[in-house]
Amino acid sequence: MSFAKWIGGALGWSFGGPIGAIIGLAIGSFVDNLKIGETPLLGDRQTGQQRGTYRKTPNYGKRTSSRPQTQSGDFEVSLLILASIVIKADGKQDQRELDFVRQQFTNMYGKDRANKAFVLFKRITKQNISTRQVCTQIRQMMDHPSRLQLLHFLFGIAKADGLVTEDELRQIYTITGYLGISSRDYESIKAMFYNTSDNAYKILEIDKSVSDDQVKKAYRTMAKKYHPDRVGHLGKEHQDGAEAKFRQVQEAYEHIQKERGFK
Repeated sequence: MSFAKWIGGALGWSFGGPIGAIIGLAIGSFVDNLKIGETPLLGDRQTGQQRGTYRKTPNYGKRTSSRPQTQSGDFEVSLLILASIVIKADGKQDQRELDFVRQQFTNMYGKDRANKAFVLFKRITKQNISTRQVCTQIRQMMDHPSRLQLLHFLFGIAKADGLVTEDELRQIYTITGYLGISSRDYESIKAMFYNTSDNAYKILEIDKSVSDDQVKKAYRTMAKKYHPDRVGHLGKEHQDGAEAKFRQVQEAYEHIQKERGFK
């Protein structure tokens, strides 16, 4: 599969708006070959460089009442862009973080597609990206469960070198806000990457003082929120990735069960 066909066949809404502009700059000369039907996908208004017509895209400054279906490629490109932002948050690109990105993409998509994604990723990391504009587009076009999956992956990148720096935490927290993810969800996913005495409660988004019945209720709520089927529309590769979050919710509940001695 050619590089152009891999991109062109995998993306939906992310060909427009600020993400489309980033893709256009990243792939350079490949852009003229990227089409959906007969319409060139990027033009003067979006990249400032390519000539021709462009797709009509939603107004990313306003909230839309409904979202188009997010395809696997939309998630993939969004992930690459946000990953590049987090990796550069502490002023350097650690090889372990880069290796983590490549390995995760290999696990999800296979070696060939992962290699193509990493070529795009390296080009994206060389750009100055507006975090707010990118996240605004993702927030308006991507469903909440998929955005939670993005956040989980970003923490995995930050932790890949063994330490999540304050700069990385601030950047991920900023991204969280722009994506429309609550601080409770942020703390829940963050707790999955730390070993603290109360992290099981944080994962379930509850306080230690709650009753056993409230623990059970919280578990049912979080199990539904993080169930892999919630991202089934992205493809099996992303369902498999979502299993990690789901297992951590189960493990947190089992830890509290054992601690409190209830079934």
